[in-house]
Amino acid sequence: MIDPLMLEDVRAGMTGAGVDALVLRPSPDFRYLRAGPPAGADGESYLVVALDGPPAQAGDPAQAAALVPPTARRVAVDPQMPAAELFALRLDAELVLASAVLAPLRLRKRADEVAAMRHAAAAADAVLLAARELAWFGATELAMARRLRAMLAETGCEGTPSVLVAAGEHSAGPRHRPCDRVINPGDALLVSIGGRWNGYCAEVARVFAVAEPPEDFDAMYSVVLAAQRAAVDLVRPGVACAEAAAVAREVIDGSGYGAYAAARAGRGIGLSPAEGPWLAAGERFEAGMTVCLEPAIYLPELFGARVADVVVCGEDGPELLSTGSRALHVLDR
Repeated sequence: MIDPLMLEDVRAGMTGAGVDALVLRPSPDFRYLRAGPPAGADGESYLVVALDGPPAQAGDPAQAAALVPPTARRVAVDPQMPAAELFALRLDAELVLASAVLAPLRLRKRADEVAAMRHAAAAADAVLLAARELAWFGATELAMARRLRAMLAETGCEGTPSVLVAAGEHSAGPRHRPCDRVINPGDALLVSIGGRWNGYCAEVARVFAVAEPPEDFDAMYSVVLAAQRAAVDLVRPGVACAEAAAVAREVIDGSGYGAYAAARAGRGIGLSPAEGPWLAAGERFEAGMTVCLEPAIYLPELFGARVADVVVCGEDGPELLSTGSRALHVLDR
């Protein structure tokens, strides 16, 4: 069920955190330990790991509670466990979040985890490349987002955490969702594809121009690219994670666009679209960490640009998992 070496690391983390047992539901943490999708009817099962004995699974919270050693005084529960399930456990113990044990382990990806993320990034790359040949003029954001989602499913990805199409002034909205806005010549077009392979996520975001770029758009976009290149170069063992975000912001500030920079330049990524390492926190990069670097500039009511790629911290420096061109592509139809 769980790799013996991983189980040893988990129990060492439990001991360090003063945790007597873990209780997990189907979630990224569950999948991390089992190295595969949750088992059980309809995928609903619970995993219990104690300091001694083999891990065990149960079909409901009450059964899971029965597997927790009666002497357990501190139990770590899944961060995604709903209140109803927490109450159903009826444990006479202090409850803490399992992330205290598992988040540090999930920071550094194994080779198989990186391989899964590389598959997801390659799938997103392939969709974005094929998207250049689609008919965009006169289509709506929503229709094109649905088309891209279907294309991503055809690559073999098991899920699509996010697909974004934002045209014209909508590209300046960091929380925009595709709608019935028609895509017209002269629009800046922000397209982001998030795929999942064997549970692991990758996101690739690119910017297109429809027929021709808006006035001054090229210059702004070149700043976003420069900010990302500077951030990528700092994804090296020993460098403070926050420095990657800081250097991206410095590039944008130096260009005069500082007031319009996105609030964040990136985040960790893996089994969840957003997880550690957090670029604003105190961690330092270590080999095996993965981040999505996504600096952006948003000019309200005009246009915006964001470029996103997954980067692996290697022993000798950064590795980009997405290999597609970042040059501004002009769509001709």
